[in-house]
Parts: sequence; C-alpha cells; structure tokens
Amino acid sequence: MTETPRPQRADAVRNRRALLSAAADEFAERGLDASIADIARRAGVGKGTVFRHFATKDDLLAAIVIDRMDALNAEGERLLREEPDAGVALRGFLAAAAEQRQQRDLSFLQQAGDLSPEVTAVRTRMYDTIDKLVDHAHESGAVRKDVTGTDVILLMCAPNYVVSYVPNAPPDLWRRYLAIIFDGLRPEGAQPLPHPPPATTA
Repeated sequence: MTETPRPQRADAVRNRRALLSAAADEFAERGLDASIADIARRAGVGKGTVFRHFATKDDLLAAIVIDRMDALNAEGERLLREEPDAGVALRGFLAAAAEQRQQRDLSFLQQAGDLSPEVTAVRTRMYDTIDKLVDHAHESGAVRKDVTGTDVILLMCAPNYVVSYVPNAPPDLWRRYLAIIFDGLRPEGAQPLPHPPPATTA
C-alpha cells in the first residue's frame, strides 16, 4: 500500500523559499562560483539545511530555473484563461518575463536547462503555453501570421538585453523596447521576413 506523502512543514517551506531567493541573489552577484556557505549565510540557515533541500549545487540551480519558469507559465496560463484580448495577453506575458528579469537577471543560468528532467519538463510546459498565446493572437489578428512561438521565446529577453547597455537606465526603460518589439509583431505594415524561423529553441 502506497502512503500518501505528508505535506511539508511550514518552516521547511519557508526555508526552501528563503534558500531559493538567497541563492538567486548570490548567483546573480557572483555567478556560478557562488558558494553554498555564502548562500546559507544569506538565507540565515546552516549549510546542513541547504543540503537537506538540495543534494548538490546543480540541484539548487535547477530549482531556481524551475521556480522562474513555473511562475512565468502560471502567468501565461492565467492570461489565457482570463484575458479576452489575445494581443493584450501575449504582450502581458512578455511584460511579465521582462519584469522577472528586471528584478534579478539570471540569464547565465540558462545552461541549467540540461541539469534535470524536471527542468526540461517545466520548460516544455512553458513553451507550450507560449505557443498557445501566439496561436490565439494569430486567430484574433493581433500578430502577423509568420511569427512563431519560437520567435517570441527568442524575443523574451530582448527588452532587458537592450537596456543593459544604457548606463544608469531608469528601471522601467525596458517598457519602451517591449513596445517597439510588440509593434514589430503586429500585422499592420508588415513586410515578408527574410529568413524562416528556427524550428525550436530546445
């Protein structure tokens, strides 16, 4: 007989959330060389607590990536359910992605995509959500027909990437470039694209 898993204790859940936040901050500041000791200190726990939650640093990296993609996927699914305007839904998702990256840029953790099957599964779910957002935008005429979900995935980082070259940029400057990018997705005045889209980003 299989036992029903016990719910996590509240303090264990809090410790895990604190560890993920502290680790994300450490990796953002120090890169992949950030130490477990520094992460534990930042989270206000002992190293043993870190290893009770995450057996290796790769497990911790994977958990951060999963946490970020889960949050974006949840927002995308919410927009699909609740936002009747498909163009507004797609733009809202891109804004959520940019806001997440503005809070803490962990783009260098993209290499964690191959760390675990769980990361691959969550990434696949998020990509499926993006494809649905783009399909709905196609159906409503909000975006040009030759733009694919893969195109949108590749454009997700663009507003923040552009702003990273502006010294002392205002924190919301990315919104200007998201508006420019989204205007480029619209069908009005669109010219044929000079190259077919990549098949996948996986």
